[in-house]
Amino acid sequence: MKKMENKLKSFTDHLDEQYGKKGTKAREKYEEEFEAFKLGVMIQELRKEKGMTQEELAQKCGTTKNYISRIENNASDIRLSTLMRIISEGLGGHLRLSVS
Repeated sequence: MKKMENKLKSFTDHLDEQYGKKGTKAREKYEEEFEAFKLGVMIQELRKEKGMTQEELAQKCGTTKNYISRIENNASDIRLSTLMRIISEGLGGHLRLSVS
């Protein structure tokens, strides 16, 4: 019997194949879009934990339901000032940033 080869790839290997190595334009674009996606999911999850609709969140932080929806669905760039308002006024949280 032939020994079965391990055909599983690491996630990093998969990303390298699909988007190129870190530092390439395609990989950097993927990384930026993924971060925006994570931010949208985080806001959506926090909103749902608070039992709020998009409309209620929008009213609390002075924006529109459509804008909240676009952020949650990764279709909109978000300004830092708006993000801070959504987190603090809308969701009652505190925003902490880190750079790596």
